[in-house]
Amino acid sequence: MNIDDVHEPIANASPEVKEIIERVWKLEKNRLEKRVNSHINDDIVRIIKEVVR
Repeated sequence: MNIDDVHEPIANASPEVKEIIERVWKLEKNRLEKRVNSHINDDIVRIIKEVVR
């Protein structure tokens, strides 16, 4: 599999979807750095609701 094939859906996504992906990625990165083990689902739902509004 080519790396471009992996990034293609993100590259062609709408600006809203790109924002959601970036914000969730940053959230998860911070959680990993701080070794937080709590549930992330509520945070992801909050991000999606903020972007969709």
